[in-house]
Amino acid sequence: MNTHAKKRTLAAGAACAVAAGLLVAPATASAAPITVDPATTAVVNLLHFNDFHGRLDRTQTVQFAGTVEQLRADYPDSSLLLSGGDNIGASNFTSASQDDEPSIEVLNALEVDAAAVGNHEFDRGVDDLTGRVDALADFPYLSANVTLDGAPIGPAYETFEVDGITVGVIGAVTEQTPSLVDGAGIVGVEFGDPVEAVNAVAAELTDGDPANGEADVIVAEIHEGSQIQLATNAPQAEQQAALGADAAAGGPFGEIVTGLSADVDVIFNAHTHRTYSWLAPVPGVAGATRPVVQSNEYSNLVGQVVLAVDRESGDVSVEALTNHARTTASVDSLVAAHPRAAAVQTIVDAAVEQAAVIGNVEVGTISGPITVPALSNGNRGEESTAAQLVANMYRDQLADEGRGGADIGVVNPGGVRDSLLYAATEPEAQDGIVRLAEANTMLPFINNLWTITMTGAELDELLEQQWQRTADGTPLTSGRTYLQLGLSDNVTYVSDPSRAFDDRVSDIRIDGEPVAADQEIRVASASFLMGVNGGTPGDNFWAFAEGTDERDSGLVDLDALLAYLGDNPGLAPDYSVRHVDVVGLPDAPVAEGAALSLEVSQIDRIRSLGAEVSAAVEVVDAAGAVIGTGAVEIVADATGAPLSTTAQVELVATAPGATGAEATEQTYTLRAENGTAIPFEVTVVPAAEPEAPGGGHPVFGDEHPVHGDDHPGRGFDRGSHPVFGDDHQGKGKGGKGDPRAV
Repeated sequence: MNTHAKKRTLAAGAACAVAAGLLVAPATASAAPITVDPATTAVVNLLHFNDFHGRLDRTQTVQFAGTVEQLRADYPDSSLLLSGGDNIGASNFTSASQDDEPSIEVLNALEVDAAAVGNHEFDRGVDDLTGRVDALADFPYLSANVTLDGAPIGPAYETFEVDGITVGVIGAVTEQTPSLVDGAGIVGVEFGDPVEAVNAVAAELTDGDPANGEADVIVAEIHEGSQIQLATNAPQAEQQAALGADAAAGGPFGEIVTGLSADVDVIFNAHTHRTYSWLAPVPGVAGATRPVVQSNEYSNLVGQVVLAVDRESGDVSVEALTNHARTTASVDSLVAAHPRAAAVQTIVDAAVEQAAVIGNVEVGTISGPITVPALSNGNRGEESTAAQLVANMYRDQLADEGRGGADIGVVNPGGVRDSLLYAATEPEAQDGIVRLAEANTMLPFINNLWTITMTGAELDELLEQQWQRTADGTPLTSGRTYLQLGLSDNVTYVSDPSRAFDDRVSDIRIDGEPVAADQEIRVASASFLMGVNGGTPGDNFWAFAEGTDERDSGLVDLDALLAYLGDNPGLAPDYSVRHVDVVGLPDAPVAEGAALSLEVSQIDRIRSLGAEVSAAVEVVDAAGAVIGTGAVEIVADATGAPLSTTAQVELVATAPGATGAEATEQTYTLRAENGTAIPFEVTVVPAAEPEAPGGGHPVFGDEHPVHGDDHPGRGFDRGSHPVFGDDHQGKGKGGKGDPRAV
């Protein structure tokens, strides 16, 4: 066995192609095989997919199988098929309605060699993974960084003999898994540092002690990755610029790229559903690179890394590095050419037929499309019509005191996985039909629905936590740094992302009324997000842990959605938004008649299907007078697609009904053509009366509340204020004493 430091090189021909940015997907899945002297050189053909999520489809799943078979064909005796995890969970109805068993059968038929555990493998708890799922799978699930009560839940690695050499595959899952699954199912489970765990195993596999099991090539399958969006097989210079910067920024991806031992020859990623095939620098080995690959999602791509290994020296060179698009060849041709593809077709056909019986029942109707952003759950930083529907459903189905007495509903964006499309699809006879399969795909997790009591201050804290942070409050700087909660339509608020962390949310209202800091609010949500029964709140929304009086409604999310659809035939998409970003709101009182300039954004749900851009927004005061307007502009994302809308609003402060010179809280409302109405407050000093001869100034007199000790300001108490006195209720959140609170 090779026990000395290995050299990593890129084969000369491939090196030239990479330098020129020419490594692109070929027209067919299979590229020309490399030619080596088999006496001196071994070949390892590594095939990878990630985040399959039980996406079973009569055409695409067979084409996925055909792509794998085409890529195996050139190396029939030296290929390994590996999965990055999330094979199951958040699945489409065909798979989910049958407990994902057909998906595992498909992967068995494809003869997957090994898979890393993904966070979704824990959706139904660790016992389901180590009992039912492991028993169904013909391949090992690898979990180097996961323990239960201190003991490994399964194997950390597997070794394979490939063309006369030993390949070690090590699997690990994101350390963030506890915030991504229901805590009740992972009691006693610890998710350690994946880099530390993989390095420990890699050291054992290369320490020269045969008792540990030795490996000539080491592959890391880590269910974690970058959030960078890149075109498939982008030029290496482009990938180096983008991914290199992301790795340098730190975070989980940076730790993988810069922290994994040089003993690891190939790194496969997953979890973030991104696409890259990067030759990344190897830490501590000058000039050396190694592949870091992620292959999108849902079997859209198959990654391929072809290695040539010198049998004597152990030196490893990368001969091919490509993400291959799923073939578009016909199902019939693929089935005829590839026995494994034929086996996959048989499994999928049976699963689809069974799901059709279960899922084609009509469960409701809609009058327009109700969708997640851009018809995908990929962007979780936007409001959507689908998330609002689910939040409304939570509130309405749990509003009865016997179900928990919910006042509002809250849903995390990742909890709403798909859309309800209006146009008819088979077997629907007309537009607007919602079938059981569609409803399940929208909410596939089977979460119990709970209510919890939160104070206004805790609700404010929850909304601040949309800017993501760790449990100790450290802001996340990579990955999904912002998650947009879906809120029921009786909640509005204003946010200002330009302000300091934890000081961005204000003007929270429920049913149009300002929320007080000590006000008690019954919140309805899913068990995952709340982290009930002593679990950890999901998606880093730690404020739920501060709530009280948890109550299980006895409903699971899908059953509640079916009841809601039954109660509300003809549901329409609501294109109004629950919040807007407003930059420029004054912290200090302003004089009546003062000109204000506000930058307003997130005005339209532009990426929910059917949404239209508002032409303008306006601000009205409490008397109904329009006091400001602004034209709406579209902001595009990095690809040039419409992403959000913004407007520069110029207004003049008014104080209708105010008398005297005392500062008053004036409620203004920002309105848009999509039906949005967001109230916010500005402290206004009415126009001053002329100064009385010999008397105090009517605005700045000795006892005036604006500059005196008891001025009520815009938000929570910051403590002693250098301008407004010790008890000023400023926009910060120290004392949380403002009667209108948030």
